[in-house]
Amino acid sequence: MSFAQLMLPEALIRAVTELGYETPSPIQAAAIPKLLAGEDVLGQAQTGTGKTGAFALPLLARLDPTQNDPQILVLAPTRELAIQVAEAFQAYARYMPAFHVLPLYGGQSYTNQLKSLKRGSQVIVGTPGRILDHLDRGTLKLDKLRAIVLDEADEMLRMGFIDDVQTIMDATPAGRQVAMFSATMPHQIRAIAQKHLKNAEEIKIASKTSTVESISQRYVMLDSNQKLDALTRLLEGEEYDASIIFVRTKSATEEIAEKLGARGYAVSCLNGDMNQANREQTIRRLKNSQIDIIVATDVAARGLDVERISLVVNYDIPYDSEAYVHRIGRTGRAGREGKAVLFVSPRERRLLRTIEHATKQPIEQMSLPTGQVIEQRRIQSFREQLAQTVENQDLSFFQALINEWSEKIDASDTDIAAALLFLAQKEQPLNVANKFPELREPHARGEREDRGRNDRSSRDRSDRPQRDRGERSDRPDRGPRQRREMKGDFNTYRIEVGKEHGVRAGDIVGAIANEASIDSQFIGNIKLFEQHSTVELPANIPTEVFQHLKKVYVRKQKLSITVDNSAASTPSTPSGDRRPSNPGPRPGAAPRKPRD
Repeated sequence: MSFAQLMLPEALIRAVTELGYETPSPIQAAAIPKLLAGEDVLGQAQTGTGKTGAFALPLLARLDPTQNDPQILVLAPTRELAIQVAEAFQAYARYMPAFHVLPLYGGQSYTNQLKSLKRGSQVIVGTPGRILDHLDRGTLKLDKLRAIVLDEADEMLRMGFIDDVQTIMDATPAGRQVAMFSATMPHQIRAIAQKHLKNAEEIKIASKTSTVESISQRYVMLDSNQKLDALTRLLEGEEYDASIIFVRTKSATEEIAEKLGARGYAVSCLNGDMNQANREQTIRRLKNSQIDIIVATDVAARGLDVERISLVVNYDIPYDSEAYVHRIGRTGRAGREGKAVLFVSPRERRLLRTIEHATKQPIEQMSLPTGQVIEQRRIQSFREQLAQTVENQDLSFFQALINEWSEKIDASDTDIAAALLFLAQKEQPLNVANKFPELREPHARGEREDRGRNDRSSRDRSDRPQRDRGERSDRPDRGPRQRREMKGDFNTYRIEVGKEHGVRAGDIVGAIANEASIDSQFIGNIKLFEQHSTVELPANIPTEVFQHLKKVYVRKQKLSITVDNSAASTPSTPSGDRRPSNPGPRPGAAPRKPRD
């Protein structure tokens, strides 16, 4: 089956063709006709099976281009997925006139979001918390909504957003179309489907993702602010002919290419803003060894087949396992050996496990090349260039100069050669063994413990109902539970929202986890008072994140978070007490950007 056979409009067919899609995936082939016909859809499919195209393409086909109010609302569990989905909509709609898509998530300036909402967008993609904030403020109107999509519904359940999702869905017009996608179907998700979907046929797709065995797959665990140094070290220490570096955004292709170019690499970027002539010129330069490194987005690299590429670096981890397979497939082609390296931050461990599960292959952790390895590589490379120059170049003019200088300078040939070598290597010094800063591990926990915990909690398990911290916080109050001490440096903080505002522990966890990018395992005991609450958080929250948390709203109340100087107090009727099931060390000292 082709996309044309799915009866999509010509503008969308042209876009997907240029994006390199040849045939629809199973979930797309099953869901697109139903959504085109205006039916509701309940899809069960793993991440990486093409779900975004399955709902974006048919809903775009039903869009009214003359109406600038929100017609499609997509709810996603994280800001990363919201951005990814918004970018996919933009790519599919590139030939649709006057089309606008707007991602809404925490950590963004409200001012910018309000300006964009006033300008108008047909498609809104957002996280439940920020969407609910705009609905409460009256800045987002859904009265003309035609369709709502729940993407990765089980993840929203796991993260404690399911009540926000219910509230949002209740605020949408009764006649809107509903598409709901989830990797698993816990009873809470089925309950939502039964309430909001009309005569929806369930579509269940099994992932068949696999990777080429000739590709060596490894990952590096590091904090996000270490990526550029890690990339430089990797490119210095690995043997490769040519490399392609994958990032998520067009702007990142230009930024990383510029920084690598400043460090002496022959590099160019490849993104969706480039016209076909520039794209072909860049690929031709790569094939002709005029450049050695390409920094690209997934869309721009589709169909790229250059024999020289022997190293693929996933600078940004993909959210889609199919995208991962496409990425690393740029190397190891036609039986050739290739290498693929994946950069993973601590909060992206779940994505790593999802990719491993989908590809049915383990990805081994690696250590970055040491300063000694890089020094030896530089010396070897310089020696090879020197040998080629001696063999292939006419050096008579320079030999005469050396003979003349050795007499005038009163220095031996060895001294002169050493001085010239010193001058020649100043841009890329050979003596660097002790000058490369060691990149620290982001967490002290052993990989075995981490892998075991994540494997046990992998969200694709369906043999038993999922039970997570978000669900536990939604249970009726059972009184105080035995306190379990948090490890590491933690403080007790006061927030100005309490039981009289209708807040629950899950609301607080969701807001802090998403607005401050603090993993839920680092959110400790929560106690709810009548007009305020207390929560245990790491003591080393970065100043800019702490200031941002002060302005976050929960249940229409600003948190106004402060350090609690009366932490010894206890509520007369404690409720919502929460503790992590896996208390661990405090997060790394490096600040992380807020996410939603």
